[in-house]
Amino acid sequence: MSDTPVATPVSFAEFPAVTTAEWQARLTRDLKGQDPATLRWPLPDGFSVESFYHREAWAALGGPPAPLAHPQAPWLNVPAITVPAGEGRAQIEQAVAALAKGADGIHFILTDAPAFAVHYLAEQLPLAHTYIGYTVATGPDELLRQLVEAAPGTALRGFLRFSPVAVPEGAELSDYRRALRRCVSLTTGMPDFPTLAVNGAFFGNRGATATQQIAFSLNTAAALLAELPNAEISPTQVAAAMHLHVAIGPSYFPEIAKLRALRRLWATLLHAYGLPAALNQRLRIHAHTATWTQTTLDPHTNLLRHTTEAMSAVLGGADTLSVAPFDSLFAEPNDFSGRLARNLSVLLREESGLGQVQDPAAGSYFIETLTDQLAREAWVLFQRMEAAGGLPQVRSQMLEEIKEAATETFRRIASGQQVVVGTNRFQQRGERFSFHPKKLLRSAAFDVTRATYPTEVLRLATALHFERREKKSKRAAVVLLGSNTNQVILESFLNMLLPHERPEIAVSHPPGTLSLLYSSPEEATLMYATPEQFQQFARFIYQIPSEKQVFIPPTLLSSDMPTLQEAVRVFGFQEMKVQGYTTEQVLDRLQGR
Repeated sequence: MSDTPVATPVSFAEFPAVTTAEWQARLTRDLKGQDPATLRWPLPDGFSVESFYHREAWAALGGPPAPLAHPQAPWLNVPAITVPAGEGRAQIEQAVAALAKGADGIHFILTDAPAFAVHYLAEQLPLAHTYIGYTVATGPDELLRQLVEAAPGTALRGFLRFSPVAVPEGAELSDYRRALRRCVSLTTGMPDFPTLAVNGAFFGNRGATATQQIAFSLNTAAALLAELPNAEISPTQVAAAMHLHVAIGPSYFPEIAKLRALRRLWATLLHAYGLPAALNQRLRIHAHTATWTQTTLDPHTNLLRHTTEAMSAVLGGADTLSVAPFDSLFAEPNDFSGRLARNLSVLLREESGLGQVQDPAAGSYFIETLTDQLAREAWVLFQRMEAAGGLPQVRSQMLEEIKEAATETFRRIASGQQVVVGTNRFQQRGERFSFHPKKLLRSAAFDVTRATYPTEVLRLATALHFERREKKSKRAAVVLLGSNTNQVILESFLNMLLPHERPEIAVSHPPGTLSLLYSSPEEATLMYATPEQFQQFARFIYQIPSEKQVFIPPTLLSSDMPTLQEAVRVFGFQEMKVQGYTTEQVLDRLQGR
């Protein structure tokens, strides 16, 4: 229009251009002899981030990349609600209330999908207009059939994620091909309801690096493209029905780059399969705050983590976002933490304005370079896995590589190289828990796959020991600290000692053993045992005689002191040796006493 103001080009001609070489020379001068390489930031992915980036970084990328397509802006705020066994009417009403208070959609995680009150859902929430995601462990096609029947002629909005418990993500698809194909058929003509989830969060929440999360997500997508097309379902239909679920951690810039790299490589994957490029515009990414990085110690720090995670998700281009309540590891769902989680996304959109710009990270020398590096590394890893046979053949290899990455994270946290605020640095001395450690450790729902679990469980078990000693309890307990956790304990302990206090450390446990804490009213002893020894011990304590009966021992086992003491001796548990210190001294220091 003629009355539209014309933007004046912004330039700073009065300032001379500074080349990368000149910046490097200035850095060298300011560092006063220190090697500039010390400023590099090594990532778990195997490469380092430079201390600064300049315009010349674009030359390595072939010029400034075009902004990524982001079709749905701003993102949708989609809280997750777990529905226990039963119809879930209370949770449906909870969803109605959440939608009235700032949520844009709901993600139902269904424990018992066949019992879910689908018709009541359709009465309370118009399915044609309400964005609803569903995660189910069984019968995805049956739930979808019920949804279609409850709202005939309605094009659903949301997504469906099938996550079978017995066969985790990326495993054998042969048992489920028929159900998944039926899901694709039932939703033909529903572009806003993808039904084939590529669950990269499965890898991210087990400690995978960003590169591994991207690559293994692509391997999962490739498996779906290879397994599902047949005479009735085309590869194009399969690709159009796929959507990505991603866990977002607190490493701010790499998480932004991770999502951007995923979008770029998705286009590459479609091209490799000869599929229409327009399908890349339909890709939907659902992001949620990572369980891998949540903590039980100083739990309000989870609010801060979730803030940076949510910002990374929306700046990286997520279409929908779920923010977990800060206390979800140990507390029942409650209005207070649920409201804070829901409002976090609302604040970012309504007050910070993060939804006003398409691909706000575009053009950043640093983020564009990091996006390119992650994409290149991930594509190489993806191709390596495909060359080895692809999924499901390489699943065990994938999990082993993730385990190595997770173990390295445990080591970095224990040694203090990786800071977790409130857990291994800046702890609350004498912290009083808002939950009961004994009840939490006994809970089958307690998430033991997190990065801080080896550190947390020792603190929780130690607190239990001191509480038992103060109460002069006549019972004793054995707490399972984890597999190969003794090294984590030692490194955490060493990290708390002053240089002149550090003795020679002796530890004599074979690889693959379990770390345990034996606690009686008189003493606490760090021990180790093989998985077989611990299984036999637990069966004895709980009087489960049949070796054929499936039995998963709880984290915390307790009994009267004579029985437990004798069982520890009979089943061959061995004491971990820390030269120069008693176990009580080690635990005192780790507990901040």
